[in-house]
Amino acid sequence: MGLKCGIVGLPNVGKSTLFNALSGAEAEAANYPFCTIDPNVSTVEVPDQRLEEISKRIKPKKCIPTIIEFVDIAGLVKGASKGEGLGNQFLANIRDCNAIIHVVRCFDEENVTHVEGSIDPIRDIEIIETELMLADLASIEKKYSYFAKLAKSGNVENVQSAECFKKAMLQLEEGKKLNELDLNEKEIEILKDLNLITLKKLLYVANVDEGSAAADNKHVVKLREHAKSQGLEVIRISAKIESEIALLEGSDKEEFIESLGLKEPGLNILINSAYKLLGLITYFTAGEKEVRAWTIKEGFFAPQAAGVIHTDFERGFIAAEIYHVSELIDKNSVVKIKESGLLRTEGKQYLVKDGDVILFRFNV
Repeated sequence: MGLKCGIVGLPNVGKSTLFNALSGAEAEAANYPFCTIDPNVSTVEVPDQRLEEISKRIKPKKCIPTIIEFVDIAGLVKGASKGEGLGNQFLANIRDCNAIIHVVRCFDEENVTHVEGSIDPIRDIEIIETELMLADLASIEKKYSYFAKLAKSGNVENVQSAECFKKAMLQLEEGKKLNELDLNEKEIEILKDLNLITLKKLLYVANVDEGSAAADNKHVVKLREHAKSQGLEVIRISAKIESEIALLEGSDKEEFIESLGLKEPGLNILINSAYKLLGLITYFTAGEKEVRAWTIKEGFFAPQAAGVIHTDFERGFIAAEIYHVSELIDKNSVVKIKESGLLRTEGKQYLVKDGDVILFRFNV
């Protein structure tokens, strides 16, 4: 579905280290600003134990997880909205993403330079968010000026557009992000084409040192309080440790994670949180050839879900044969699901649920 999460933050907060751990790639991570200029992009598998549970019972020839893209965007600095530190280029990279992962430095380390000279998560967030708001404001001011002139003719569409852009402009001028603004469907549609940054979904990643990987330090506590006031989520991660975990496999990996007091890699939590942030759910197709996870938007009806596999499936949709992965785990085989009467046939108005296993019937 072409879904991307942009990793943003000030220089030297650990964005590239986190990206490398996520992707297994080798994006440059160095102790100086702007070591990343061009965005690094990686396609990452979404961890899902359910896929393994289905495969145990179906025993397919191959198993294909669903994916999400992460983009490592160069560090933003004060004045980015006016082009400082190649800011215009970096802001354009953020506009191309569907959601924002804001990495905030929550560790003390003398050997890693901080562009502001001290550790203060809230100040760092305000620097980034101010630049994002200023970038959006510049885009909206142009549109408002244009539609305000056209609205003088009395055309309803132009009047609505002018009023919408003015509403958004006033919000930003007050130092508030657009995702905090109450917008109706018409206003959302008007603003859609501008691909505004502060309308995007957002979560914070608190990048901590090894000693704080399993428990919040004072910086993370401050960040959580700030995030709570905005209704946002914070994921605590040690990017350095996650890089080490990513190099391990099997029992070595499990033992290392356990020794740190963690239940699972922080990256798994981050990937799944990003997936949910985008309003995504997973359904599965399962047969002897392959078991596969498919990404759809929450709220998709059966024909729309079929269309993710192929547009012909949506156009020629007849029905969907469905059971839930939890039923397969409980009954342990598809045969027993059928014998129990749990295999259902659903039509065009069926709302697909997270964890559904589906066989689509369609006309070519």
